[in-house]
Formats: sequence, C-alpha cells, structure tokens
Amino acid sequence: MELEDVMRTTGAVRAFTDDPVPDDVLFRILDNARFAPSGGNQQGWHVTVVRDPELRRTLAEHSAATWHRYLGEAHAGYRSFNPIDRAPDDIAIADDLPKNPMLEHLEDVPVVLVVSVDLKVLAVLDRDLDRFSVVGGGSIYPFCHNVLLAARNEGRGGVLTTFLVASEAEVGPLLGLPPDHGLVAMICLGTPEHQATKLKRNPVESFTTIDRIDGPAFTVEA
Repeated sequence: MELEDVMRTTGAVRAFTDDPVPDDVLFRILDNARFAPSGGNQQGWHVTVVRDPELRRTLAEHSAATWHRYLGEAHAGYRSFNPIDRAPDDIAIADDLPKNPMLEHLEDVPVVLVVSVDLKVLAVLDRDLDRFSVVGGGSIYPFCHNVLLAARNEGRGGVLTTFLVASEAEVGPLLGLPPDHGLVAMICLGTPEHQATKLKRNPVESFTTIDRIDGPAFTVEA
C-alpha cells in the first residue's frame, strides 16, 4: 500500500474474522513498527504477546471494569478520566451500561499484545510542571501507532486501548512487569470484519494556527 493510503485508512478495528495472524506476519508487523522514534533513541518499549486464554480473560475483566467506569462518567456528563475536570470517585454508575463486545470475547481475538515501557529510559521534560504530564508518551505511543500502521499494510487491522493500564497494580504481577516499568496499552490485531476506506477527521485549519494558539488558521488556497 502507499503510505498516504495506510495513514488515511488505519481506523480502530474492534471486530475480527476468525482468520489467524501467522507468526511471520506478526513478526513483520513488529519488525517494521520498531523503527518508531523515541527520546534519545532509547526504544524503551516491550511487547508481550498474550496467548494464554485464562490470562486473556483476566485482562478482559480488568479492562471491562475500567470500560464500565469510562461509560459511567460519560453518562454523568463528564469527559471520562479527564485530569482537569475529574469526575467524583463516588459517582453513581448504572449497572446496565453497554458491554464492550471485543472485551467480552478477548480470548477469540487473533492477536493480543500488551505494551509496556521501561520508565528508567524516559526523558519526561514536563515532569516538574504544575500540570498533568504528557511528554513521556512521545517515546512510546509512536511505536504503538506504528504497530497499527504496519498491520494495516499487511491487510490486517487493530485497535489500541488503555483500559488495562488502570489495573496495573493487579495485572502487572501476572505479566511479570518489573516495578520500574509501566503498562502503556493493549493492542488487538486481526483481519477486520469490515475495513474502513474513509476516516472522519477534523480539517487542518481547525487545529493549526500561525504564531499563536489563538492566531490565524494555517491554510492554503484550494
């Protein structure tokens, strides 16, 4: 595929066919994804390929609990898990919220990857600012997105979720996570039941300005 086509059609895929992803294809996906940038080229990511059905069910249960909380906060009018406008811890959450179909059948997903990072190699330049830290993600999430791009290039698809991260204390020991490492994401891959050919995204002019955030929009003549 052409790079532009890959970038414009790599949407979140949560429903997969029963087709397996051969190990050589998965290896090729990771082999291409590893060329992602990272601060100081430290490449602090680690990928755990989760195949044990019982472990998958445990990961699904923890992810589903966070998914339930995510929906509950949204239904209460909050931006779920927002660090600025945080929902109260004791917010009432209904029991009948929709379940996540992919998590309900995680043991059937062709490929489940858990991505973690060695915190010792991160350069977190905003660690001392009086706000929520975001810089560290720049050394790990480009790799995660490269996994999705590489999967799309192989005719597969996938989705990155972070629900599992909220249960790091519980699932970390099950995965052998060292104390100085952190969970980053769970990535599910497979052959899409439906492959998106067009994604809906905001236009460049809506998020790009000149000189200041409140400056004029950057645009070109059509």
